[in-house]
Amino acid sequence: MNVAIVKYNAGNVYSVVNALRRMGIEPLLTDDAEALRKADRVFFPGQGHAGEAMDYLKARKLDEVIRDLKQPVFGICVGQQLLCKHSEEGDTDCIGIFDAEVKRFQPKNHEDKVPCMGWNQLYDIKSPLFNGLDDGDYVYFVHSFFVPVCAETIATADYVLPYSASMQKDNFYTCQFHPEKSGKVGERILKNFLEL
Repeated sequence: MNVAIVKYNAGNVYSVVNALRRMGIEPLLTDDAEALRKADRVFFPGQGHAGEAMDYLKARKLDEVIRDLKQPVFGICVGQQLLCKHSEEGDTDCIGIFDAEVKRFQPKNHEDKVPCMGWNQLYDIKSPLFNGLDDGDYVYFVHSFFVPVCAETIATADYVLPYSASMQKDNFYTCQFHPEKSGKVGERILKNFLEL
């Protein structure tokens, strides 16, 4: 299987590269439009600032390339946020697959730390992406911004308030958490995505 990872101005892509290698897949890390179009599966992971990431994508017209992809695409962490319409982070216009606004967590109590960091449970899971998993399974999150629950939400998590842990629209799948850092549960999600 030909698997590509979008190379752009965002950190943490190598944890996804390493997770796929552990599964016997050698992914191509690339910002080449033609290579992304030809891939069987495209991963769009990352950590970093939404505005800087979008600047990099737009300068290379990768925002348009990603928007037009027809194969399964998997946005992870900032990748999920960049697939939305707009982010409060840097007041950034994003790629716009999902008609959703990315918001910053507003702590309600002293114990509400931002960024949200650590293991949290998924619930209301509904998608082939979660085959073999159960409500209540734990995955690993690190983020200060979130997507509110919306029509495309396929898994919810709760930190300060319920939010979209995972979303899907057409061939675009996302998760706010890091499947590549989420042990056996995360590995199953990656495997499910590759088998879609």
